[in-house]
Amino acid sequence: MTEKASVNEQILLIEGAGCASCVGKIEKALNHVAGVEQAAMNFAQRSVTVTGDVAAQHLVDAVEAAGYRAKLVEQSESELFAEKEKADQLYYRRLMKNMAIALALGVPMMVYGMVIGDMSIDTTPKRVGWFIAGLLTLAVMYTAGRHFYLSAWNTLRHHNANMDTLVALGTGTAWLYSMVVVLMPDLFPAQARHVYFEASAMIIGLINLGLALEVRARGRTSEAIKRLIGLQAKTARIVKGDDEIDIPVEHVQVGMLVRVRPGEKIPVDGVVVEGKSTLDESMLTGEPMPVAKTPSDELYTGTLNKSGTVVFKASRVGKDTALAQIIGLVKKAQNAKPSIGRLADTISGYFVPTIMMIAVLSALAWLNFGPEPSVAFAVVSATTVLIIACPCALGLATPMSVMVGVGKAAEAGVLIRNGEALQTSSKLTTIVLDKTGTLTQGQPRITGIYPVDDLAKSEVLRLAASLEAGSEHPLADAVVASAKDAGLSLSNVSDFHAVLGQGVSGVVEGHRLLLGNKRLMAENQVETETLQREADDLAAQAQTPVFFAIDGNLVAVFAIADPLKSDTLAALERLRRDGLKIVMLTGDNTATAAAIAEKLSISEFYAEVQPSDKSQYVQQLQAQGERVGMVGDGINDAPALAQADVGFAIGTGTDIAMESADVTLMRGSLHGLADAIEVSRATLGNIKQNLVGAFIYNVAGIPIAAGVLYPISGILLSPVVAGAAMAFSSLTVVSNANRLRFFKPSNR
Repeated sequence: MTEKASVNEQILLIEGAGCASCVGKIEKALNHVAGVEQAAMNFAQRSVTVTGDVAAQHLVDAVEAAGYRAKLVEQSESELFAEKEKADQLYYRRLMKNMAIALALGVPMMVYGMVIGDMSIDTTPKRVGWFIAGLLTLAVMYTAGRHFYLSAWNTLRHHNANMDTLVALGTGTAWLYSMVVVLMPDLFPAQARHVYFEASAMIIGLINLGLALEVRARGRTSEAIKRLIGLQAKTARIVKGDDEIDIPVEHVQVGMLVRVRPGEKIPVDGVVVEGKSTLDESMLTGEPMPVAKTPSDELYTGTLNKSGTVVFKASRVGKDTALAQIIGLVKKAQNAKPSIGRLADTISGYFVPTIMMIAVLSALAWLNFGPEPSVAFAVVSATTVLIIACPCALGLATPMSVMVGVGKAAEAGVLIRNGEALQTSSKLTTIVLDKTGTLTQGQPRITGIYPVDDLAKSEVLRLAASLEAGSEHPLADAVVASAKDAGLSLSNVSDFHAVLGQGVSGVVEGHRLLLGNKRLMAENQVETETLQREADDLAAQAQTPVFFAIDGNLVAVFAIADPLKSDTLAALERLRRDGLKIVMLTGDNTATAAAIAEKLSISEFYAEVQPSDKSQYVQQLQAQGERVGMVGDGINDAPALAQADVGFAIGTGTDIAMESADVTLMRGSLHGLADAIEVSRATLGNIKQNLVGAFIYNVAGIPIAAGVLYPISGILLSPVVAGAAMAFSSLTVVSNANRLRFFKPSNR
């Protein structure tokens, strides 16, 4: 079954979080609230997901006590997304307006200083002119930069610091120094009477521009969620007797009859009761081929009805539908942090205070050891260090890539449950595959019946099917289906027992029946030599021999074949090209397993493995230093899926996100496994590119801003250049993350 959203899960939208250092402070504040189990913030989306039994107001109070603002999300997914898009558009327009105001003043002042005259205060007219410029700059700081100063003040009141603190200190220092020079020039030597009003205005304008471009680019990373939400129909046509009415999809209740015509989307999950059609389920499974639907087949929200008209009974509505749960899983994974991202958050938490100390030390060094005008050089270096060191890019590096990567995987029918699975999948060295339902179609059928004597095959099949009617094993389905196809009437079974990994036993029409493998026969003292040659021949042809005994005597052997999936071989070749070793585990006998392994070029396999023992084989591989991914159906293979470094569950529709698996492949094809691994590798590579770029930017930028190049080249970085560099470093990270949107797995 699908993983349902926790009833104690709440989402907060955060205002005032300016950089990655805010993440740790907000999470720490929330995690200290009594009743909170976990708080995880997505800096890119400015949201926090909180799990635990706690009142929403306590969470809001904790965030506000840390110096930020919070709002509880109570709307539906579609309403939330629409509101967030609207808020982002308003924020973008406000930032662009702030940018225009600031640059309208900053650019002319900068051009004047570069082309017309210097910015030194040496005459009374210049003092008057620059005093007016200072007042205009103050107006710009109040209008276009007010949000930086308010945020800085709020965080400072709570003994915190963030990106806005650095911007406020840098621009404020430059303005204050300049205004003191204008009002009291005699306090400074002649060569230090320089004003930096243009720096304050230009920095505010450039950082607003950088934030605006970041908001615009950030919106593109949520396209996968947007598309999933867009799959939901707005109305449903309800059938009531002879009448049909359209109602909002939110009002559909379980048990209602719904009619869907060609070209319409399925509004809620349900089961077909009338009609037949073909549906496009690619939006959920990534599988491009239409799927035929007839009565008793399941339909899933958001899939597209292609041809016929069907009436179905609603079985899951609202947040219980497969699509709603998929959206929840994708959002949860996008909020998750792989360990590499948590490291970046930890570093960012110490970054801002460290930068403030470096800025002070830089200023002191210039004051004590720098050339004249040392005061001016000290102000410039301190301001530049504060501005260039903002760790915005560092905070965006991981969440932006994760958002795009997880969304990209969802488009391919792959659901990644957490950030750790995303990171670990990229490092796997060995893939362990269950056979039935993974390599094969999971729908075995009887290909032959070989009786010991002249006992009629139909009678053998009838008795065996009567016994297997009480079993849910795939091989049992093959026996029962063959009997029904032959029109045979089944008898009741009593004293039925299923022996895990061996077969079944029971009493039918007064006879004790056994149906299973050689081990079951041996434990019940049934001699199998009579049909051993036939069994060996069947196994050599990759067919499973199943022995059938009546009252302790062997009467027949069934040949059951589970055909390989048509694309299994091609998918395994992709995995090998990706450098992965393939291992097969199966409960089948050795000969059958060997035949399948030969067909698929699998050199390492283990046969006659009990489901409970599969995890031990995974452990053995891990002990050899392998990073193991286990692929199975998520039920019998649950222990092995949990033991593996990454568990991949094969599932379709609602059979997704099993508790034991980290990644769910919504279509049955192993191409989904190769897609998952390739997407995870591309995402981790993108994260590393972002982190390296952000670290190099800060590590290289800070010393240059402090003035290490000045003794060699006479160059001291301008605060304006630092502001532009800081703004566009974040844009670079966001743009690089968006490159993942164009990534295509190798078979596409």
